[in-house]
Amino acid sequence: MLKEIVDEASGAVVAAVQGVDDILGAVTGTVKDQVVNVFKGAGEASGAGIDAIASVASGAIKGATQVGASITDAASGIISGVVKGTSQAGGNVISAVREAAHGIVQATSETGGDIGSTAVSAVEGAIKSTGEVGADTSEAAKAAASGALDAAAGVGGDAVQKVRDALLSAAALPRDVIESVVKGHDH
Repeated sequence: MLKEIVDEASGAVVAAVQGVDDILGAVTGTVKDQVVNVFKGAGEASGAGIDAIASVASGAIKGATQVGASITDAASGIISGVVKGTSQAGGNVISAVREAAHGIVQATSETGGDIGSTAVSAVEGAIKSTGEVGADTSEAAKAAASGALDAAAGVGGDAVQKVRDALLSAAALPRDVIESVVKGHDH
């Protein structure tokens, strides 16, 4: 089922951005609709919906790559769409942010993109969009950074170091929050 979600999200993003000037807006709206559909398909805002969030985010990154959109820009729009869709469906926004950041970093790695800058964009998008729906922005930043680091650990090689360095050097991110997440991921 998750593969179908990845493919559907990818196809939806490709279709949505063709001939559109506002690519980021199209990505955000498409991902929001995909997330709402995932929750409806799960019957409730349940764990099944949350697991599928990473697949939606992954598919959206792959779709953005196919149409030549900036993955870094798309990451922020994808997180925004996930937050808006999860909020609309009554799901756990913080859990969804974590899963979305994981899916974004994982898919970025698979497509050969810059996982460091994409992780930073995902965390920035999480902070901005959770603030817009009234969720805890600090918890969202922690969740996004944690999801990004977990995905990087799954990628292997120097991926964790790249994501860690990018998150810690990003001036726009709350340093104390990011440092606490990075320390929690150091084993």
